[in-house]
Order: sequence, then C-alpha cells, then structure tokens
Amino acid sequence: MKKINLQKIFAFIFLSSIAIIWTVPLLYGVLTSFKSELELLTSDLRLLPIEWVLTNYQELIQDNYSTPIVRWFINSLVIATGHTVLVLLVASLSAFAYSRLDFKGKKAIFSFLLGSMMFPSVVNLIPLYKIVDILGWVNTPLAVIVPGAAGVFNIFLVKQFMDNIPKDYDEAAQIDGANDFMIFYKIILPLIKPVLLVISLFSFTGSWNDFLWPSIVFNDIEKMPITSGLQLLQGMYQAQPTLLMAGALIAIIPTFILYIFAQKYFLQSMSLSVGVKG
Repeated sequence: MKKINLQKIFAFIFLSSIAIIWTVPLLYGVLTSFKSELELLTSDLRLLPIEWVLTNYQELIQDNYSTPIVRWFINSLVIATGHTVLVLLVASLSAFAYSRLDFKGKKAIFSFLLGSMMFPSVVNLIPLYKIVDILGWVNTPLAVIVPGAAGVFNIFLVKQFMDNIPKDYDEAAQIDGANDFMIFYKIILPLIKPVLLVISLFSFTGSWNDFLWPSIVFNDIEKMPITSGLQLLQGMYQAQPTLLMAGALIAIIPTFILYIFAQKYFLQSMSLSVGVKG
C-alpha cells in the first residue's frame, strides 16, 4: 500500500487556498467589467453576467477629454519600455565593471551600494523631486524613465550571474586583441541573456505598475501614465464600479500578456547559473 505523504497534502491544500483567495477577486473584477451598471445594482451577488456588454470599455475609450485612457496606455507603454531599456544598459555595464574590471576602491564602492539598499525608497521622494524639477523634467516621461535606472538590486543580480562565468574567456579574448568593450559585447552579453530577461520583466512590470512617483511628477492629464489615470477614474466614476473594473482590466493587459509569453524563460532564469564550467 502506498504511503500517504501528509506534508504534500497540506502543501497542496495551502497553495490551493492561496490561489483561490488571489484568483476569485480578480475573476470577479474581470466579469464585473462586462456587466451593465443596472445589472450590478439590481441583481443578486452573481459571478457571471446575465448579459455580456462592452459598453463600459466603449465609454472609456471614446472619452478622449476627461479620461483619455488610450493616451494613458500609450504613455505607460513608452515609459515602461524606455525605463526597461535604460535599466538593462546601466545594470549590464555596471555589473561588468564590478565583476570583470579592476579599479581602485571597487569593493568599497560596491559595499556602499549594497548598504544603500537598506534605506526605503520613500525617503528619496522629496530630494528626487527637487532634482527632477531643477532639470525641468516634471510632466515629462524622463521624470519616470531615468530615476531608478541604476537600481542596486539589478546590478547585484547581474554581477552575481557574471561571477559564474570563467575569466578564462576574457583572457583568451585579450590574447586575440579584444578590448574590454568587445569582451563585454561579444562574450559576456550573450551569456547573461537569461538574467537580463529577468531584470527586463521586473523593470517593465515595476515601471508599468508604479503609482506613487508618477502621481507626484505628473499633473497634466494628457501626459499621465495609466496608473495615475486610474486614480482619476476612481474620483470620476466612484459610483460606477463597472467602469472602474474595465479601466483596471485595460491597465493589466500588457503585464498579463508579458508573463504568459515569458513565463517559461522567467522560471528557467531564476537559477543564477549560466551553464558553463571552468
């Protein structure tokens, strides 16, 4: 008789419960966005709509003055993509310097960077806003693209990944006459693609979902990203939850699609190993 593994049973029950707790509100919100306002107010608590409608989405998309959600969507796409590209550039080059190059004070500087991770990011809001204001970036995409591009965690993650690559590759390339940039571009960069994919996922979703900082630096409705726009939706359509749910669903579409297509690579990349041995 096969022995029952109670530990696996309890783990299955616990994880299933967490999945249900997380999924049910999301599913209810999605289905609510396809209900009419009259049905939501008059019918009993019901998960599936009696009549599926698209009027909530049509009303949001057609209102280009007070709630330009299409414009917000495009703004968020530009901001998140630009931020991700900049993060990949800064993190990969910085990690290469800390992992492969020798310069005075390298360990001290890197230790200082790691120590800065102990401070919550919220303490930087006021000085960061002052800097952005002096540079004239308020109400511009640069105000949310540039800050955070040199995230210490991203640099640390890429550096740890690079440390697993044997330095014999660098020495062989130097013998063939390659300089540091050629070593980075021709040898290191192809090997660190898995960890760069992880960083790009984190950076894109983090930038797309960021709410606090965009709400501070944007006050022009036309230039807002979609997260700040959702705050306006809440103020305007507080009594119309079906419209709010429609706006929230539009906001999560890019990150949802991104994780569907990148899930396989994301899980494979969580192991900080490049599959090479010295």
